[in-house]
Amino acid sequence: MKKQTIELQANLESSQCNEYLHAIRQTLEIIGGKWKVPLLWLLWQRTKRFNELRQGLPTITQHMLTASLRELEADGLVSRVVYAEVPPRVEYSLTEKGRSLHEVFVALGNWGRDQG
Repeated sequence: MKKQTIELQANLESSQCNEYLHAIRQTLEIIGGKWKVPLLWLLWQRTKRFNELRQGLPTITQHMLTASLRELEADGLVSRVVYAEVPPRVEYSLTEKGRSLHEVFVALGNWGRDQG
């Protein structure tokens, strides 16, 4: 009976471990890449227009900025608001889902600082 309990516990832990690993991979697929975390960090400060984001990341290309913002919007992390003005004004901000990553970024930053 004791052996069955140990095996059941090991299988449960393995199952939970696999679920956790899957969740980590899914998170990294959403925020992974060179530009997404810096973009999200800039938007944490306040709502910004496209050129403000470009100035905040001077080495990003316009194409990559556009693609990254579209992906973040599709994943529900960034909101894009277009104002009916001439010339058109577009603003980007974090959604609540995007804001929920703040503690994750702080933890990553602290870990990275401790490594260096």
